[in-house]
Amino acid sequence: MSQELTTPQGRRIAYDLTKGQGPGVVFLGGFKSDRQGTKALHLEAWAKAQGRAFLRLDYSGHGDSSGAFEDGCIGDWAADARAAVELLTRGPQVLVGSSMGGWIALLIARARPDLIAGLVGIAAAPDFTEDSIWAGLDKDARATLARDRRIEEPSDYGPEPYVYTQRLIEDGRNNLVLRDPLPLPFPVRLLQGTADADVDQSVALRLLDHASGDDIRLTLVKGADHRFSGAAQLAMIQAAVEEVLTAAT
Repeated sequence: MSQELTTPQGRRIAYDLTKGQGPGVVFLGGFKSDRQGTKALHLEAWAKAQGRAFLRLDYSGHGDSSGAFEDGCIGDWAADARAAVELLTRGPQVLVGSSMGGWIALLIARARPDLIAGLVGIAAAPDFTEDSIWAGLDKDARATLARDRRIEEPSDYGPEPYVYTQRLIEDGRNNLVLRDPLPLPFPVRLLQGTADADVDQSVALRLLDHASGDDIRLTLVKGADHRFSGAAQLAMIQAAVEEVLTAAT
C-alpha cells in the first residue's frame, strides 16, 4: 500500500512497504525511473509469495514523490533512499540497485554497512555523472552547461529529453565510489548485459575489480540490454536475490 515518508531534509518520499520476514529486500530504481517499473513489481510479487519484507520507493523528483527532477542530484537521492532504509526497515537489508540505483546502493553500503545484508546490482552505474555524462560532453556542450547551468540530451526511453544540471555533475563528484576504497563485506551479485547501450560492461568489470570483499560475483548476460526486464532476466534477478539471501543467513 502506497505511503509517504518525510525525510530529515523535508522531502516527501512515496513508497510501498510489504511486511514480512527478514532480511528484507529494498529495490532502488534508476535515473528518472520510478517504483512502478517491471523489475520492482516482479520482486514485490516474489517477496509477497515468500512472506519476505520488501520496500520500493520513489526518490524526490521521481514518480509520486515531492520535488522537481531537475532540482535533484545523486546526494539527494542517496539521502532519500538511506532515510527510507533507516526509518522504514528493521535489521540488515538486501539492496537491489538498478542502474543509478546501483550507485545509490553502494553509497548506502559505504556509509552504513551495518544496514546491509547483501547487494544485487543490475547494470549498476556508479560514477556515471562523471564517467559517462561529463566525459561524453564535447567542449561546446560543457560551455553550454557552464553558462546555462543545464543541458538537454535526447532520451531513448521517452519523448522528453534528459536534463543534466551543473549541480548534478558537481554533486556527483562528491559522491564517487570508484576512486577510493570500496569495501563490500557481504554477498554481492552483479548482473550486466553485453548489449547495454547505456552502461558498458567495462563499468561492471571495473566495479568488480575495484570493490573489496570475499563474496562478489559478476554475471555477464550476452545480448541483454539496459532494461534487463525480459522474462529470463527477471528470473536471473530473482535468483540473484535468493542467492544473496541464502549466503547472508
